[in-house]
Amino acid sequence: MDVQTWTYLLVGLTFALYIGIAIWAKASSTGEFYVAGKGVPALANGMATAADWMSAASFISMAGLISFMGYDGSVYLMGWTGGYVLLALLLAPYLRKFGKFTVPDFVGDRYYSRTARLVALICAIFVSFTYVCGQMRGVGVVFSRFLSVEIEMGVVIGMAIVFFYAVLGGMKGITYTQVAQYCVLIFAFMVPAIFISMMMTGNPVPQLGFGAQVTGEEVYLLDKLDGLSEEFGFSTYTDGSKPMIDIFFITMALMVGTAGLPHVIIRFYTVKKVSAARVSAFWALLFIAILYTTAPAVAVFARANLLESIPDKPYAEAPGWIKSWEDAGLIAWVDKNEDGKIQYAKGPVYRTDDEFTKLEYKEGERGMSGERLIQNTPTDGKNELYVDRDIMVLANPEIANLPNWVVALVAAGGLAAALSTAAGLLLVISTSVAHDLVKRSFMPGLSDKKELLIARCAAGVAVVIAGWFGINPPGFVAEVVAFAFGLAASSFFPVIILGIFSKRMNREGAISGMVVGIVFTAAYIIYFKFPQLIELIGLPTKENVKENWWFGISPEGIGTLGMIFNFVVAFIVSALTPKPPKDVVEMIEGIRKPEAEGEELVVADH
Repeated sequence: MDVQTWTYLLVGLTFALYIGIAIWAKASSTGEFYVAGKGVPALANGMATAADWMSAASFISMAGLISFMGYDGSVYLMGWTGGYVLLALLLAPYLRKFGKFTVPDFVGDRYYSRTARLVALICAIFVSFTYVCGQMRGVGVVFSRFLSVEIEMGVVIGMAIVFFYAVLGGMKGITYTQVAQYCVLIFAFMVPAIFISMMMTGNPVPQLGFGAQVTGEEVYLLDKLDGLSEEFGFSTYTDGSKPMIDIFFITMALMVGTAGLPHVIIRFYTVKKVSAARVSAFWALLFIAILYTTAPAVAVFARANLLESIPDKPYAEAPGWIKSWEDAGLIAWVDKNEDGKIQYAKGPVYRTDDEFTKLEYKEGERGMSGERLIQNTPTDGKNELYVDRDIMVLANPEIANLPNWVVALVAAGGLAAALSTAAGLLLVISTSVAHDLVKRSFMPGLSDKKELLIARCAAGVAVVIAGWFGINPPGFVAEVVAFAFGLAASSFFPVIILGIFSKRMNREGAISGMVVGIVFTAAYIIYFKFPQLIELIGLPTKENVKENWWFGISPEGIGTLGMIFNFVVAFIVSALTPKPPKDVVEMIEGIRKPEAEGEELVVADH
């Protein structure tokens, strides 16, 4: 069978499985909709957490970024992995012991303030929408290539699937769906990695293969890749170009942003007791490590194969996968010197200024060699090939000439990764609106049935908004997700960590810190990444170049500075305002008492 037939078969089977689980696990109460009735086994919750955590950014885009960035891409591995360890060991058990539904719930009760709850609610929705648009973009990329539909239609199809099982099943349905999605995505990621590792190095373990010698050659794979990179004008793959301060700030933003992501935190509310939260954190870390330790190998395999299979070859003789991804709108070739050959080197292929913000093809037009023609005015320079970074994992099996069923399996895995995280994020949005905004803030007497209806309606609206962002994304999947981590780092992490470990922190300090942190971080990102918006409101703009960044810190890493501002403002304001009430101090002490291991606190509403 061809790739498309295999893809229809595997994707169809996995979608049927997800929908069947959603019907089986339909939520019948707000407790089941929000936190799966707090009855999920630790092992299952570990798998669901891993699927929730390993989004399209992890599955599709992380290895793609590393394959292009080389050493600099290590920030994603260090930040996301270290962040999960921080969350699992430092925050998860205490938040589970607190025993409420959502992060805004914790913030509102810990800081005895409706205003604090609303600020946390706004931050949760803002962070979640920023994150979910990256997932929808990933869905569109997979559909556009493997099912021969436009990216926009692929996003719409993904919206429909997520809407069904997220709105129907709530956290209960999402949890057991994510268990299945983890199995699909990890199998889909590992199978081609093992195949390619065997082909290139003779070692079946990818984690060892990418540090081994190339089969039939007396050279290590990384050394060979360094040589190929320099030959085509790129920087040495194993050397970095980012300043150390930016590497540190991006890594820290990703790490502490992880500990502030509401869709991951809420997973620890779904288990039966505090000890189960710790055990499920261990299982999740183990399941995550399988993919994260394999991603650098996949990146190296893909980059080496790409550099060997494309450059200086006539377009007419180019591998079929190039033309397939070109038809999907994610590869472009511009014959600048009109020799009919593909020249690949460092530098842009087409203009990406305010006039041309993304790759745009001339509909139905082909060049002399049969290539799709782009509307964007080509730039000067030797580079004639544009490769979207988000395709590297998905195209890797095709580049390595693996069987068609493996190519289709990777497509199903990419969809599983994107949909699992999108569902978790949409649930955070819906519960934040229904529980924290409507019930806790404005309609305390709302019945369980009506609250559940509002939550489902909010999820439906969120799906539509997320789909729009997926069709009009502000960057690559992993890049967009990095912004979400920065926003979470600057808003949630300080207020949660201080809420658990500082009895002196009060509502005034927490609210001030959250507002300053997220406003500063969002403003910095918007200023450098969305110049059209800045011009719209009449402010002068600067080009997104390193010379204009504060202290050399990129928008991806600015969340760390926002977090620092949050901490400083929170400490100063709390020191100048009254201490928290006695019952709040007792609550904090209760959260941190080990002898109450199996118990949940009974926390008064504020």
